[in-house]
Amino acid sequence: MRLTLHTDYSLRVLMFCAVKGDDLSTIQEIVHRFGISEGHVMKVVHALGQKGYLETIRGKHGGMRLARKSSQIRVGAVVRDMEEELGVVGCLQGERDFCRIESGCVLKGALREATNAFLSVLDRLTIEDLVKPRRPLARLLDIDPDGRVAAGR
Repeated sequence: MRLTLHTDYSLRVLMFCAVKGDDLSTIQEIVHRFGISEGHVMKVVHALGQKGYLETIRGKHGGMRLARKSSQIRVGAVVRDMEEELGVVGCLQGERDFCRIESGCVLKGALREATNAFLSVLDRLTIEDLVKPRRPLARLLDIDPDGRVAAGR
């Protein structure tokens, strides 16, 4: 199973905001820290806001922060919300007559089971779990341990 960059970036944005805590994060901070294009980050932030993961504040002193506690955001839910398609092959994507042997195929069930197992593992994790090593992550992201971005960065 392969996740899109959209989902990857969504998880990174949520992790960044979780490390910052209640302080607002900006798109520019995320672009700079992760080396991701501004366009991608803008799309991700918009989608995360629409889905209720981020609270976004417009204006000169605006930014974003988690809309709920990081311990309440399940990674599996984020993946389901951000991925357009989780079916790894056409027959799991609902395509009719995708394959001649589809009606008697055991592989289809095995791939569905594998996908469900993948998501089940992610359902056990929260964004809080992903940022447990908070101090090392804060250091890597140039955020001071109290969540603020280091001065002059």
